[in-house]
Amino acid sequence: MKRGLIWLAAMTVPLLAAESNSFLIRNATVHPVSGPKIENTSVLVMDGKIADIGPKLAAKGKLKVIEGKGLHVYPGMIDAGSPIGLSEISSIRETVDTGEIGEFNPQLRALVAVNPESESIPVTRANGITTVVATPGNLGGGRGASSSVISGQMSMIHLNGWTWEEMEVKRNVGLQITWPVIASGGGRGGDPEMAARFGIRRTPYAEAKKNQEALVLKLREFFESARRYQQAKAAGEPGLKPDLKMEAMIPVLEGKVAVVVFASREREIREAVQWAEKEKVKLVLANVRRPGKMTTELASKKIPVVLGSTFTPPLEDDDPYDEPFSLPGELAKAGVKFCFASFGTQFARNLPYEAAQAVPFGLPYEEALKSVTLNTAEIFGVADQFGSVDKGKVADLIVTDGDPLEIQTQLKYMFVAGVQVDLESKHTKLYKKYLARP
Repeated sequence: MKRGLIWLAAMTVPLLAAESNSFLIRNATVHPVSGPKIENTSVLVMDGKIADIGPKLAAKGKLKVIEGKGLHVYPGMIDAGSPIGLSEISSIRETVDTGEIGEFNPQLRALVAVNPESESIPVTRANGITTVVATPGNLGGGRGASSSVISGQMSMIHLNGWTWEEMEVKRNVGLQITWPVIASGGGRGGDPEMAARFGIRRTPYAEAKKNQEALVLKLREFFESARRYQQAKAAGEPGLKPDLKMEAMIPVLEGKVAVVVFASREREIREAVQWAEKEKVKLVLANVRRPGKMTTELASKKIPVVLGSTFTPPLEDDDPYDEPFSLPGELAKAGVKFCFASFGTQFARNLPYEAAQAVPFGLPYEEALKSVTLNTAEIFGVADQFGSVDKGKVADLIVTDGDPLEIQTQLKYMFVAGVQVDLESKHTKLYKKYLARP
């Protein structure tokens, strides 16, 4: 009798697991992103993948059915760069697992340092973000924000899972590099008065340029060392000692992994593009702020771009006030493929609004929606599985009562790989607590 019960329990577990990531959303408005919206249609999900999309789909057996009348189905949004899970409270060093010592750390992987219990994860999920490109290095959105030139491997993760192994989407989607800049110091914009007030030494331009060139030379020499190691390994050179840093560089040199170079201004962007062409590596530019004349070149060379938050002031005091808002529209008009990243944890939940902010300033709405979904998946090489509501793709879905780029829209359901995710967060708990206050 006991053996029979044990056998029955063993058979039931996989059945329950299959049902937990299989369901039917019925009579909703589906926004595939890869094509026009479809009214009054259904989405069938089986074993965590989209099995079918159509108007007359029916649930078989005891499949869970979600009534979608009056609701909208979108793909889960993807944040193209955030230290979420690696940085909890930026001012408390013990909660920050980025910014390792050393200029060149290609062997470091963001994935293995992700904390699945981070409070930022459910807060970010609540706005429809199901996936994040986790960054191993410090991000500040400014010049020289990272303490390393090569910070490590960026990893794409789901914002759901008990362990980092469960959260993994793709272990290595890019090598994070901060392009060396000519930094003279001295406060915002190099203000001499601010420098004098706080006792900051301003570095003369000639010295700053020399320092920058020396760092670029180091980067080139590091890549050359990696290339020699690659050749020695391929030739089976006897006595070659394994080197973790050099091993991590091989996929980059083979073109299997892109270098994601953080470069904001036109000069830095030009130098990074020229360097990438010389090294013959795949390039993605990140945190682009003022591309200038390089915009046309980025389009012609099909170099994708990761933009930071539009909720930021211009780089310089005398720049146009709407520069951060209008840049996405200018890139779209020029034909540059781009996506958005929060580059932080505190406001990662604002990702959809970063895209929305650019719409009144020239960015077509369809491109805004793609910039937080399909474009990101294409740029990081996972578009065959993520980024749109299409048959055969992973069921990363959000169900809303309106446009997810609008602040007033409410998220009704979220599914990550077909598994329904609890939308409760620290924010909702505090809301309920103080709503019930006597």
